[in-house]
Amino acid sequence: MKENEWFQDYVTPDIVQSYSIKEVIYSGRTQFQSIEIIESGGLGRCLILDGKIQSSEWDEFIYHEALVHPPMIAHPRPERVFIAGGGEGATLREVLAHSSVKRVVMVDIDEEVIDICRRLLPSWHQGSFEDSRLELRFVDARKYLEECVDVGEKFDVVILDLPEPIEGGGQPICFIPRNSIKLFEKSWPRMASSPSRQAPAPGETIDALPRLSIP
Repeated sequence: MKENEWFQDYVTPDIVQSYSIKEVIYSGRTQFQSIEIIESGGLGRCLILDGKIQSSEWDEFIYHEALVHPPMIAHPRPERVFIAGGGEGATLREVLAHSSVKRVVMVDIDEEVIDICRRLLPSWHQGSFEDSRLELRFVDARKYLEECVDVGEKFDVVILDLPEPIEGGGQPICFIPRNSIKLFEKSWPRMASSPSRQAPAPGETIDALPRLSIP
């Protein structure tokens, strides 16, 4: 990947999106994945993991606000929140915008990615990693949640901000990845403070918001 070239993001085998590269800010590989941060001509600064754009400076708020606020608003008073992934810190930023939140456990397996994002993507996290309500763990998120279920630890809201698990396929925001189904079968609804739903079936979307009667 070089300056004055084009980065091609393969959305599906038949659809490719191209972005001009104005500057390669970082390029390297962690224990788990490749990571690049580029300055693009169309979207500003971009985070790329394993050759796929995860978020971009100019429009990341669309994804992160839509990911976080529906479940946070649906809960009457979310105080304990779990975030799986979300290395940029933007999901954390939006969660901490809710004044009711007292504790956020954020689990990401790749400490190097978070360190790089903290240094090079300040407009994403906006200092949220320094918030005293945050507990940051560098372990496998699925294993951590399963252990929480075993010891009876509960969260009001659980947010999965993870890379696409299915090669070549875009997914709706609320799509449940196939490799997360076993986790939900074991922990849903026991890990929620107010269990009211059954585990979703593979490929099922979640209707996160209850039906509200608007006067």
